[in-house]
Amino acid sequence: MTTMAQETTPGTLPGGTAVAEVRRHELAAFLRHRREHLAPEQVGLPRGSRRRTPGLRREEVAHLSAVGVTWYTWLEQARDIQVSVQVLDALARTLLLDPTERAHLFRLADAADPTPATACPSITPALRAVLEQLEPVPACVQNSRYDILAYNRTYGLLLCDLDAVPPEDHNCMILCYTHEEWSSSIVHLEETRRLMAARFRATMAGHLAEPAWKLLLKRLRSESPAFCEAWDRHEVVAHRTKRKEFDNRHVGRITVDHTDLWLGPGLGPRMVTYVPADEVSRQRLEKLQAMALAR
Repeated sequence: MTTMAQETTPGTLPGGTAVAEVRRHELAAFLRHRREHLAPEQVGLPRGSRRRTPGLRREEVAHLSAVGVTWYTWLEQARDIQVSVQVLDALARTLLLDPTERAHLFRLADAADPTPATACPSITPALRAVLEQLEPVPACVQNSRYDILAYNRTYGLLLCDLDAVPPEDHNCMILCYTHEEWSSSIVHLEETRRLMAARFRATMAGHLAEPAWKLLLKRLRSESPAFCEAWDRHEVVAHRTKRKEFDNRHVGRITVDHTDLWLGPGLGPRMVTYVPADEVSRQRLEKLQAMALAR
């Protein structure tokens, strides 16, 4: 069977520390506890009359996660082995982890979650209410890495059907450089891409060692020649208010003024708003909002 993980023999990793050992034991205990407290019926398996193991068996978790049984056993034994983010994602899905438990799993493995935008504790009901009250003005909340953490209905139809985009792709850099419908909706695409790459470079200077930033940069460089070209210019710019134009496939050309409203003292999460620059744009955004509400 082809597995999602490289099954390596236990060994000492470069830079191994007592902290790393504690992480491995905590990870092993966490996985074991979740496995033992998950009923077979919850993952579509029959209980059977001879089952003695509480919860799921190790081989069942391994099979459902598409990893080798020996490798998973080593993981629960806190062996010093490598584990990929793809395998962690599969284990989180198999063990039915909620967003908090999933984040805990990745922290214990000292890995960057490949779907960081799926949930964010800072997006409170009050903040979502603010986004709704801004309708028909398109608005969203982004972090400094351009992950889209929350958005209102009008924003969800502004550049593409954002609800149809996989959560792991809810990132403006990924969408601008790799999503055809999103990028084709931007009137001044080449300029926009250059500015976004320059802002991303300027902001990343404060996050160079963080896995999630390195993972995003690696993906952009591997999937988009246009990003590589813009990135290799080594341009840097600061965030600023800017007029933008979009060709929306439902209502046509929309001109808006882009404003960042920072949600904290640092350049972290921000609310991004697109206020219509003229009456025609406002009317078209109202029409777009109505379409979104009718879905």
